[in-house]
Order: sequence, then structure tokens, then C-alpha cells
Amino acid sequence: MFNRKNQKRTVNKITAVMLLLTMGCINAQPLNTAVQVAVNTNKAAAQAQVRIDKLSTQTDNLVGQYRQVLNEIESLRAYNKQLEAVVSDQRIQVESMNKQMTTLEQTNRGIVPMIIEMVDTLGQLVEADLPFKKQKRLERVAKLEGLLGKSDLTTAELYRKVTEAYGIELDYGSTAESYQGELPDGKKVDFLRVGRNILVYQTFNQEVSGWWNPNTQKFEVLDRRYNDEIKEAIRIASKKASPNLVGLPVLGAQQAGGQ
Repeated sequence: MFNRKNQKRTVNKITAVMLLLTMGCINAQPLNTAVQVAVNTNKAAAQAQVRIDKLSTQTDNLVGQYRQVLNEIESLRAYNKQLEAVVSDQRIQVESMNKQMTTLEQTNRGIVPMIIEMVDTLGQLVEADLPFKKQKRLERVAKLEGLLGKSDLTTAELYRKVTEAYGIELDYGSTAESYQGELPDGKKVDFLRVGRNILVYQTFNQEVSGWWNPNTQKFEVLDRRYNDEIKEAIRIASKKASPNLVGLPVLGAQQAGGQ
């Protein structure tokens, strides 16, 4: 009977141990599951943080690009504003040039006839004047007449050339000069011009002197008593002698008729 009791106790102990082991296994399964969930959660959180960090970097880059674009837009606005000012100024200049061209065209229509008249008047002046260097002066007028039909010559340039020719003619009225030339009969002589008032000549041998008579419009021989005075005047005008009081003859109708 004692052995039975011991056996029963042993069985009960074994049963209790088995129950404890069974319950331990049952309780260990939820614990392992919770641990695994925590591990998985931490892993997911770490991966999420990596994605967040990456998105933050991308966001910073986008913000930087956005600010750069804003700066470029502002620069373009400033450039466009400046460009508009330049274009506006150029438009004003073009309008001004168009007005000037119109005014210039109108001015040319008034100046060109005047220039033509000036050239024509200059030719008449040379023809009516004392016949000194007449061929050269007529060639100057002819050259101006040829320039009137030049399309590549501006009105301003043409006007300048005409006024230059007038300047040369005006200088003749206040200067004196001697030069060699030919009489209408082809004889070569020394000429002396004093302003536009006196034109005399003398042969190279200094034996014959003459003058241009404006009344008869031809050259006439002077009395031999004027030879020395004319000779000296020619020397002075040609700078072959020092200036001196030269008593040129007072030429007029009496000299012409008293030969």
C-alpha cells in the first residue's frame, strides 16, 4: 500500500511537470511573436528613416533649384526691362533719323537748284572777267558742271567744291601774281595781274608791253615808256626782286588812245 501511494505521488509529479512544460511552450509562442514584431517594426522604421532622409535631401535640392530659377527669372525681368529701354531709345533714334532724312530731302530739293545756279554764275563771271588764266578757270567750271550729274557725290560735298571754287575766284580780287601765258595770237609773254583791276603783259625780251582794255575787250600795246615799270612789277610779283614802290601806269582810255 505504501508503494502504491509512492507511485501515485510520482505520477502526480510527472503530470504536474508535464503540465508546466506544456504551459511554458504555450506561453513562449506569443512571446517569440511579439519579439519578432518589434524587430520587424524597428527594421521598417529604420528603412522609413532612410527614405525620409533621402526625401529630405531631394527636397533641399528642389528648394535650391527653385530659388535658382527664381533668381534667373528676376535677372531675365531686369534684362528685359533694360532691353525694352534700349529698343525704345533705338525706336526714337530711328524716328528722328527718318525725320532728318525727310528734312534733308526737302533741303536738297532747295539746295541743288541753288548749286546749279552758282556754277552757272561762276562760268559767267569767268567769261566777263579779265582774261587771266582763263583756260584754267573755265576748266574748273567745267569740272563742277560735270559733278552736277554725279549720283555718288553728296549734296554737301558738291556744295563744298563749289564754294571752294568761289573762294579761289574771290582771292584773285585781293592778290597780285605774275605768270607766263599766251596772247590770243599765240605769242608767249609774261603776264602781271593786280587784283581784278589790271592785267598787263610784256614780251620775254622786255621790248613790248601791253594791257587788257576792258572797254574794247582786247589786248592793246602800251607806249614803250611803261616797259621799265612793268618789268620791275613783274619781277616783284614773281619774287625775283624786293618789294618797292612801283609806279604802274594808270591805264585808261587816255593811255589806250595816246599810243
